[in-house]
Amino acid sequence: MENPEPELADVARLARRFLSRAVEAARTPERPLRRVLLDHLGNDAGSLPTVSASWQPYDHVNVQIALDAWLAASRVRQHEIVGVTGVGMMRHMDVSIADFIMATRDALGRAGAGGVITTAVPCGPGGQTRACVSNGIYLVHDGDVPLAIMLQPSDRGPLHAEVLLHVVGADIRRIEAVLADIRRLAAECSVFRGQVVSLEPEVFGPARLARVISFLPRPAVDRSQIVLPDGLLEEIERQVIGIGRHSGRLLASGQHLRRGILLHGAPGTGKTHTVSYLLSQLPDVTVIAISGRALTLIAQACSMARALQPAVIVVEDVDLIAEERTMGRPGEHPLLFQLLNEMEGLNSADNVTFLLTSNRAELLEPALAARPGRVDLAAELPLPDAAARRQLIGLYQGNLVLDVSSLDTVIKRTDGVTAPFLKELLRRAALLAAEADDRGDSLDGADDAPIRVTDEHLTAALDELLDSRGQLTRVLLGAKQA
Repeated sequence: MENPEPELADVARLARRFLSRAVEAARTPERPLRRVLLDHLGNDAGSLPTVSASWQPYDHVNVQIALDAWLAASRVRQHEIVGVTGVGMMRHMDVSIADFIMATRDALGRAGAGGVITTAVPCGPGGQTRACVSNGIYLVHDGDVPLAIMLQPSDRGPLHAEVLLHVVGADIRRIEAVLADIRRLAAECSVFRGQVVSLEPEVFGPARLARVISFLPRPAVDRSQIVLPDGLLEEIERQVIGIGRHSGRLLASGQHLRRGILLHGAPGTGKTHTVSYLLSQLPDVTVIAISGRALTLIAQACSMARALQPAVIVVEDVDLIAEERTMGRPGEHPLLFQLLNEMEGLNSADNVTFLLTSNRAELLEPALAARPGRVDLAAELPLPDAAARRQLIGLYQGNLVLDVSSLDTVIKRTDGVTAPFLKELLRRAALLAAEADDRGDSLDGADDAPIRVTDEHLTAALDELLDSRGQLTRVLLGAKQA
């Protein structure tokens, strides 16, 4: 009976066989890429016209989707994809299909047609990715017409990060039509359309180049969670939601659609929360959020918004760029002026909303006065008054049992605080009540029992927050300094 267990001799024999096959594969010449292109396009391929188009780096996935859709749109289109081998660092080279055909450099003449390399590119929230071709050439038969299309992500320096599409064929008008179709499909099928995304420079790279797109979940905020003075939210909704809802009739009446809304007020007054509510009411609208270093990419954000409208561009803490200069020559305008100029540059029919927030509107006033008409509504979100504080306590109460008789006293003592302060007040009172339950001071100590907060707990929690030793805590929670 044979021994089924492998022996050392078997391992050695398998290793020799693997090495022999590897050497044989290495010695087998690849198909020269130049020969493959000549066989496909004809021996006069070097004289055929080439037309190129470029996209921003983050559009790699959209170009791939568009190219796939164009190839599948006609039954008479057949294609084969080949990868480019033997050319190192190709993404840093300025090459086209014609360069491979003419062998303009020695390295290009040695290029081979091999396996296709793909890159997993984010295409949706939740970590979704799509395999996108990197430096691949599509050998297309569009009916009886041969075409060659090269998809090439390129990064040839600080100002030249892009995705390129080169098309070679006999009829330049047909080539231009192909590129026009692909560009249209890239916009129509964009994975960013209807999503909430943030646009930001590469974390560990210069602020120039690699535009990184992050998909964010769309906020889910109910209108009942917004506590503002009477009429203020309705005014904001009219400018943001109402104009979009009646866009057709407004355009037919000669009214422009672009708008700028500035929400300003002290930290903690609900600016970001109000923005989140507005975005939750626009489920099919593309949202582009930029902040911090990404404000240098405002031109790219506006370009995306135009292509994906209806769209909202959210710029939080816009006052932070009131004095910050652009990356251009000395004496250039601050980034804020660039932002305002981009807002003005939109077409009157562009359904694009700018939602700006600021903690210090006074820093913006000179720029806004010098660029009138960019902001249509400046809405101040004030500190909550007594009625609003009472409403916020009810909102943040959750499942707490408030067994209190001195709520009026709490409302009076919290004059000048913000919503985060009140939220923390209830949490601290709940924690004090839970600790009392653990000590046996209450019969409500079961794990699944709602916490019962009494006057004692609420007063103790408020005393802690208003204590002079907690000055920094109060500031961080948005309360006035003692």
